[in-house]
Amino acid sequence: MSSKKLIPNGVVHSDSFRQCGETVQIFEELPVATIVSVSRPDTGDISPMLLSYTIEFQYKQFKWRLLKKASQVLYLHFALKKRAIIEEFHEKQEQVKEWLHSLGIADQTAVVQDDDEPDDGAVPLHHDDSVRNRYVPSRAAFPIIRPALGGQQCISDRAKVVMLGYLNHFLGNMDLVNSREVCKFLEVSQLSFLQEYGPKLKEGYVMVKHLPKFSGANSDVASCAGFCLGCCSNNWQKVWAVLKPGFLALLDDPFDTELLDIIIFNAPPPSNGNGQCENYLASQIKERNPLRYTFWVASGNQNLRLRTTSKAKVKDWITAINDAGLRPHEGCCQPHRFGSFAPPRGLTDDGSQAQWFIDGEAAFEAIASSIDGANSEIFITGWWLCPELYLRRPFSSNSSSRLDALLETKAKQGVQIYILLYKEVSLALKINSLYSKKKLSNIHENVRVMRYPDRFPTGIYLWSHHEKLVIVDYQICYIGGLDLCFGRYDTVEHKLGDCPPAVWPGKDYYNPRESEPNSWEDVMKDELEREKVPRMPWHDVHCALWGPPCRDIARHFVQRWNHAKRNKAPNEQALPLLMPQHHMVIPHYMGKSREIDIEKSKVEENQNGIQGETSYSSLSPLQNIPLLLPQEANGLDPSAQHTHRYPVNPPNGISGSVFFSSLNPKVEALEPDTQMMDDLYSMDLESINSVVQSGLTTSNELSESLEETDHAVAADDGGQTGPRAACKCQVIRSVSQWSAGTSQTEESIHNAYCYLIEKAEHFVYIENQFFISGLSGDEIIQNRILEVLYRRIVLAHKEQKCFRVIVVMPLLPGFQGGVDDYGAATVRAIMHWQYRTISWEKYSILHKLKVLLGAKTHDYISFYGLRTYGKLSEGGPLSTSQVYVHSKVMIVDDRVALIGSSNINDRSLLGSRDSEIGVVIEDKEFLESSMAGQPWKAGKFSYSLRCSLWSEHLGLHAGEINQISDPVSDSTYKYLWLATAKENSIIYQEVFSCIPNDSINSRAALRESMAFWKEKLGQTTIDLGIAPKKLESWENGEYKETDPMERLKQIRGHLVSFPLEFMNQEDLRPVFNESEFYTSPQVFM
Repeated sequence: MSSKKLIPNGVVHSDSFRQCGETVQIFEELPVATIVSVSRPDTGDISPMLLSYTIEFQYKQFKWRLLKKASQVLYLHFALKKRAIIEEFHEKQEQVKEWLHSLGIADQTAVVQDDDEPDDGAVPLHHDDSVRNRYVPSRAAFPIIRPALGGQQCISDRAKVVMLGYLNHFLGNMDLVNSREVCKFLEVSQLSFLQEYGPKLKEGYVMVKHLPKFSGANSDVASCAGFCLGCCSNNWQKVWAVLKPGFLALLDDPFDTELLDIIIFNAPPPSNGNGQCENYLASQIKERNPLRYTFWVASGNQNLRLRTTSKAKVKDWITAINDAGLRPHEGCCQPHRFGSFAPPRGLTDDGSQAQWFIDGEAAFEAIASSIDGANSEIFITGWWLCPELYLRRPFSSNSSSRLDALLETKAKQGVQIYILLYKEVSLALKINSLYSKKKLSNIHENVRVMRYPDRFPTGIYLWSHHEKLVIVDYQICYIGGLDLCFGRYDTVEHKLGDCPPAVWPGKDYYNPRESEPNSWEDVMKDELEREKVPRMPWHDVHCALWGPPCRDIARHFVQRWNHAKRNKAPNEQALPLLMPQHHMVIPHYMGKSREIDIEKSKVEENQNGIQGETSYSSLSPLQNIPLLLPQEANGLDPSAQHTHRYPVNPPNGISGSVFFSSLNPKVEALEPDTQMMDDLYSMDLESINSVVQSGLTTSNELSESLEETDHAVAADDGGQTGPRAACKCQVIRSVSQWSAGTSQTEESIHNAYCYLIEKAEHFVYIENQFFISGLSGDEIIQNRILEVLYRRIVLAHKEQKCFRVIVVMPLLPGFQGGVDDYGAATVRAIMHWQYRTISWEKYSILHKLKVLLGAKTHDYISFYGLRTYGKLSEGGPLSTSQVYVHSKVMIVDDRVALIGSSNINDRSLLGSRDSEIGVVIEDKEFLESSMAGQPWKAGKFSYSLRCSLWSEHLGLHAGEINQISDPVSDSTYKYLWLATAKENSIIYQEVFSCIPNDSINSRAALRESMAFWKEKLGQTTIDLGIAPKKLESWENGEYKETDPMERLKQIRGHLVSFPLEFMNQEDLRPVFNESEFYTSPQVFM
């Protein structure tokens, strides 16, 4: 959350407070104090000034304890008296002014300033009854300093009564309790009681050295003053520090609302060589001057040097900071499963929910509805973002759903919008993020945009920010493979043509295999000839998350935003630092907060069948924030019966450094929170199948269905939207110092893939844009997904058990240029590394498995692509194109799904390269199904997602979904899935002779085929995608011509076999006369 949104509308910032005399209320009701204990250093000393009081305060659901000396209470008393005197004098001064004015005498009276106030700066002056309301009689303080005689217990009891009596003088007065003196004494600020930031922890004034000059209301003045004072004070600045779970924020004073700086806590790096973390977030610094008390706070690439007035205060701050970040089991600085920064959520009913979307139509509709319902904040980040993207189609009747129009509407309503764009290398990519930034920044002042990274200062030239995120009000988050950009909108039909344009306007009619746009100045102007060139259909999977997982992803965005802000725009006032919200919003971690009423978030369920449960309009920021107690995993219901588990032990024989290079081996002691201790829900299989079947009769007409869609998209709407299900969710990511400012590289996506594959019992289904991985011993490719797949298949063969691995991927890389074109070295390089992974050379999985299993290899693992056909226009040519598989999804055993932005290659998985984010979703709601012919509990989320995907790929109709309910049986795998892919491939080859195909093994053969068809047809696409008007054949010695459409009608769905022999006689790596030859191979893998 931005610091600009901390205070409700109508309440002024502290600068206005000082200038105008308007009060800022921290307390809306009176707090309550309890004297817990009284102590003194020497029981023989009767001086009451040496007494120390442990005082517990409670305000609403917040509790905190302070240790105060009697002298501090007296200082508070004198400060209140001083303030009352000044205000009374000012009130009389105003009366004199009025009298002089009445006499016609000009105002010559000087304004009284209190420059000696040690802590609070200028004194706010008031013009009402606040002087009388703030009056505290001196006699109230006398009992505190009156000597006391008697036994220790007697003195303690009397001191408690006396102190509580005095505290009640200001705790019972709303004006006094909101005064700056009392707020400072109580150690409270504008951040203290905002639920979204979690419990109240330690606060107070500290000195900070070399504070960065970030944006602020008085940044110009502060810079000037700071320079002058720095010469004398060695650049130390007094600030108000606010400690919250997960971060330390610095404000100018308790009543200020803008951040001077913030440190978001991350896991410290290991320091003892065995993965155990012994470092701390805060530690003391030994100064040469023994009267200086200094400590460090460090996290990631950030560190602050802070100073207090005593050694005891240093110790208190260090303890509080380390406890806040390191001690709570769910703390962000603890090692979690897969090495993730985020713990598993949904182990209890904490509101964790998920919902899947297949293809752009459904996902964009949901995103548009959520943006429509935004109340406070919207976070967006992506690899590519197009402001002119229409989120609803047809575009002619949905002008208000264009992304820039949606954002403008919300910005004018006061919603704060933060957009983080990937700053590309313009020579390599044509996504023109500079154009997008200018376009978005000009929408409204509430839309703030940054591009990152700057190449020269960071030295990052090869890697990208690849996440695709939309987060609305911290309530709902969208994550997956879809960027908000051109070419991504699609339906389950995957149409090739749109002439005249109705669905894909201008450059949204997109085919990167043919051409990338050369200009973005006129986005409504076509880049491709619609009558001759098909668009490239786009298949993708996206996901919505609610509850704590959404907040984990928002924290990731805030971390990235602040990192970019520090490195790119530290002095730009329009770009504020952000604070992450926290999913725990009650005061105590240590078990004493049971006395607080806890409102658990209620998950909407219907166990008798899956209904349209979802509403994308987000709630207000403070609604639906669950008040949760931290619960240890071993406190879960021991009666849970389901035992299918995904433990965190690394796969046998694979180096632990691949999985937990920086984690404490003792983390296994915490592992009950990672196990699937599920409550089984009794559900009918038909209730899930109905979700899938409904998508098989989708109308080809978009206009009517889209216009009738409201914000509550039903789960069965178009077969593209899944049920909103309560799930266990864990956010995983790939980040490092350059991408997010973390102190260590995180590769939790890689770890999660490997663990889930190794622990799979029956099948692994993968859809991914790339498939580049290495076996053990491969010194070039570092990720080990391929090795884990190989070992799992070998184990299944050894145990003589049925086990399937199905991989769906693009038939060709989605980059410009024909396979044999001079300028297509990137296409060939990616093909080389993918075929090296799959079927070529000794490093491929099929080669190694065939040595061991022979012809049975394809019973265990097989590879596929997607293809479609259609007319480009009425009376136009019949064309085909691959359906570009851009989804990044893995489904295991119909119980676990992994969805995100990460490709299967080193770029996405190693953590130190591209930044990525994903989520592991483990089902909590189950239904009766079958697996390998045996009864099986299938998960509501995972099963419905797989069935919908397979129905689309196989072209199944309503009533046929039961054919794929058992994904590994021979009737499904061999006689339906494999047979459909094979038959479709044969038909496409007969009609189009399209590439890639297994009959072309060399570039020479490819040139020959291209020349033949170009001469015969006169015009074709870059991948031979135009059909002849008639198919020529010989039957019984007679020449015969047939309509190609008659043959194509026999195709079912989009599934085709992946051509494993295509170009297998060529070395497709770049050669010396291609610029890619001088680029690191890491770029392509």
